[in-house]
Amino acid sequence: MNSRRFDPFTNAIELESSLAILRDAVAGADDGELFLERRTSEGLVLDDGRIRTASYDASEGFGLRAVRGETAGYAHSTEISEQAIRRAAETARLAVGAGGGTLAEAPRATNVHLYTDENPLEGAAFEVKIDTLKEIDDYLRGLDSRVVQVTASLAASHQEVYILRPEGGLTFDIRPMARLSIAVIVEQNGRRESGSAGGGGRFGLTGLIAPDHWQGVAREALRIAVVNLDAVPAPAGVMDVALGPGWPGVLLHEAVGHGLEGDFNRKKTSAFAGLMGQQVAAKGVTVLDDGTIPDRRGSISVDDEGTPSEKTTLIEDGILVGYMQDRQNARLMGVPPTGNGRRESYAHAPMPRMTNTYMLGSDAAPDEILADMKNGIYAVGFSGGQVDITNGKFVFNCTEAYRVENGRVGAPVKGATLIGDGATAMKQIRAVGNDMALDPGVGNCGKQGQWVPVGVGQPTLLIGGLTVGGSAA
Repeated sequence: MNSRRFDPFTNAIELESSLAILRDAVAGADDGELFLERRTSEGLVLDDGRIRTASYDASEGFGLRAVRGETAGYAHSTEISEQAIRRAAETARLAVGAGGGTLAEAPRATNVHLYTDENPLEGAAFEVKIDTLKEIDDYLRGLDSRVVQVTASLAASHQEVYILRPEGGLTFDIRPMARLSIAVIVEQNGRRESGSAGGGGRFGLTGLIAPDHWQGVAREALRIAVVNLDAVPAPAGVMDVALGPGWPGVLLHEAVGHGLEGDFNRKKTSAFAGLMGQQVAAKGVTVLDDGTIPDRRGSISVDDEGTPSEKTTLIEDGILVGYMQDRQNARLMGVPPTGNGRRESYAHAPMPRMTNTYMLGSDAAPDEILADMKNGIYAVGFSGGQVDITNGKFVFNCTEAYRVENGRVGAPVKGATLIGDGATAMKQIRAVGNDMALDPGVGNCGKQGQWVPVGVGQPTLLIGGLTVGGSAA
């Protein structure tokens, strides 16, 4: 495997030539950049004791963009050469037209690096990775005779990017990523249930494949599956819902986070458009997007436009105070960019995207929050959800949830679905716990066909009057 650092500019002449082409492409434009990338990735999946998938992928290429007003011209190629860059510049130049724009101020420089340069693919021998997956399978089957299927996977990637700005600035970032996932199916008296757990971040594989780590992940996946063996049909109706800390923040991400991305608000297609400075959540609710947390899955030292990542307050004590911005939307809205210009790869233009989006904790003890519930459910696990950005309506499926009656957490429930809209749910938050936690590093976010890694988080929350879809009570 080639571990040599990716350098698309092997000499100063190539760099100066590319810079001259870029400057011609953005002459009379408001903004633009040349984004160059090399990425390698590996995935291993063990299913029922056998390796089902073993994949390796390597790619490199560039994308060149010219922006004027609301229009952006973008061209990309897998061939990194002066000729290919010149052809891309001619295409992107079409967006500039007759020109007339003023080149935006360059991003500020930074030497902050939030994660290691280590390549996770090289963190362990291939045989060690395979053996680890097999050990996970054996371990789970040895823990519980009800285990009938185990799926374990390791994924790692190593991304290297250069961002060349027309002012002459050149930004370089190395972005590692590693993840371990374990899913288990158990069977008892003819009934089968599943559970899953995992996590990762921007670091090497060493910690993930250490037995003291993966054994804990395996036990958690098994615990969830066994809990669901005793689950009863979920009640249906409007009731109070308590959300656990950490991963349940995915509801916040979907129902609120997307609606606070700058492009949706500039175009007034978000349910939060035009509400800056107004109360959009209950008092005591503060929501941040923070790409500066070291080693986190959603963190980025710089975004894909070269802007340093930031910690951005979106909602403060219930008041909407900020949006997540890339450079284009920030300029059009007359505000600074926030380091949220992200893209899936060199083949995609950047847009405003979340990094690690979470709600701060308060002073309520989680057990006190549950003790105050009269009739509702306590949801601690989700399989994801869907949201309509224009009105904030969401639907989420619970993977682990419990019935709560008169302050007592009772039987686990199966088939619970949470239905509501983000704006209403945020105003109906009645209590915020003191146990804020981030998710274990499992999030991916899709938008307009692009996928990027993200993080979520929150403390225990009590939301009054959510609709729970399930079986009739």
